[in-house]
Parts: sequence; structure tokens; C-alpha cells
Amino acid sequence: MRRFMRSRASGVALVLFLLALWQVSAVYWTDSPNWPPLTEVAKSLAAGFASNELIEVFGSSLYRMLAGYLIGVSCALCVGLLMASVPLAHAALDTMIELLRPIPVPAIVPPLILLLGVDDALKIFIVTFSAFFPVLVNTVGGVRAVDPVAIDVARTLHVGRLRTVFRVVLPSALPYILAGMRISLALALIVTVVAEMIAGSAGIGYYLMTMQYAMRASDMYAAIALLAMVGYALNRGFLAIEHRLLHWYHSASTVEEPH
Repeated sequence: MRRFMRSRASGVALVLFLLALWQVSAVYWTDSPNWPPLTEVAKSLAAGFASNELIEVFGSSLYRMLAGYLIGVSCALCVGLLMASVPLAHAALDTMIELLRPIPVPAIVPPLILLLGVDDALKIFIVTFSAFFPVLVNTVGGVRAVDPVAIDVARTLHVGRLRTVFRVVLPSALPYILAGMRISLALALIVTVVAEMIAGSAGIGYYLMTMQYAMRASDMYAAIALLAMVGYALNRGFLAIEHRLLHWYHSASTVEEPH
């Protein structure tokens, strides 16, 4: 039993139990169109795939999410390396970043609508804004955590500054950077949906609001269920890439663990 509780099977069992509880509660405990049985949600999910409606909705949202995510991560890496390497850049940018970082995304949507309109540019900018800060903070922390001895050895061997960054600094800071990128990936999906709810005419956020107003509860829950599955798949895919890139890091951690 202890081995089962520590395995992934226990998490799957809990999800299945909650889904069964959903079905039982909808059939026997409540009589509300706003809480449909799981079977009705599954039918709506299958119908959405059959008509390609959900595929189109999620396709447009994933495009905006990935575009904003890639831009935000790229900018964060560049700015983070600059701030961690050049004290003057850190002193100049740190105050502004700490002022912008706590601002909630819904608070910046109204002024951005005036500047960017309600098209894709607005959503992509908001995702970029949200994905930028976790990667930036982790990049600065990761670069500063690089062993100074490794940098000194590179200097002793007359390795160029740019080559030192790519061969020594970035690989050493990669666990921190990937941790920030994983956090930003989840934020990017969340913020995309929120932006489409507030100022959207397409995408999963707009679809959810439309289903709510149309009182199509089963279609709404089907989209939410698919959103959860997409988020889980993105996270698992990122973890697989992370494990592949950091195989040396995980091997070292395993060796250092006490037996």
C-alpha cells in the first residue's frame, strides 16, 4: 500500500474517484442543468471533436499562447543575462522590473485595449508580459549561482567571453532557467484564457464565456476538461524535454543522495 501511495497510480486513482463522484452527484444528488453528468460532458467533448469546433478553438488559443511564450522567454533570457553580468544594467533595470512584476494581468488589459485593440497583438503581448518575469528572475538567480571557479578556469584557459557564456554560464544556470520556463508555460496558458475572456472574439476563453451565456453547461465543462488535459500534456512534455536536457544534473543529484 505504501508503494502504491507513492506511485503515479495513486494520483490516477484519485482522479478516477473524483470523476465517479461527479457522475453520481449529478445523477442522484442534484437535478440542475448547470451540473450535468460526466457522460453528457463526454458526449459534448466527442461532438466538439467531430465537428472540429474544439480543435479550431484550441488551435487559435495555442497559437497565441506559444507566440507570446516564446517571445517572453527569449526577451527574459537576454535581459536576465545582461542584468546578471553587468552591475550597471542590474542597477538601472531592477527597480522598474520590481514595479511591473506584481501588476495583475487583468489590470493592464483596459489600457492595452486602447493601445493595441482587441486582436491577437493584445493577447500575445499579455502572454509575453506574464511569461517574461519568472524566466527573468530565475535566469538572474541561476547565472549568479554559477560556480566562480568554473568561470576562473575559463579565463585561465583564455576562453572568450561569449564562448564562456554559452559553454559555462548557460549550462550551469540551465536548471534555474528551465524551472522558470516551466512556471511561465503554465502562466501563459492561464493568461491566454483570461485575456480571451476579457477581450476576445475567438479562442477557448471566448468559447467558455459563450457557452456560459448560452446555458450550454455540458459544452462548457467539456472545454474545461480539454483545457485541463492540454495543460497536463504541455507540462509532461516540458518535463520530458527538461529531463533530456538535464540528464547530467539529475545523474549528479542521484549520486549525491545519501543511501
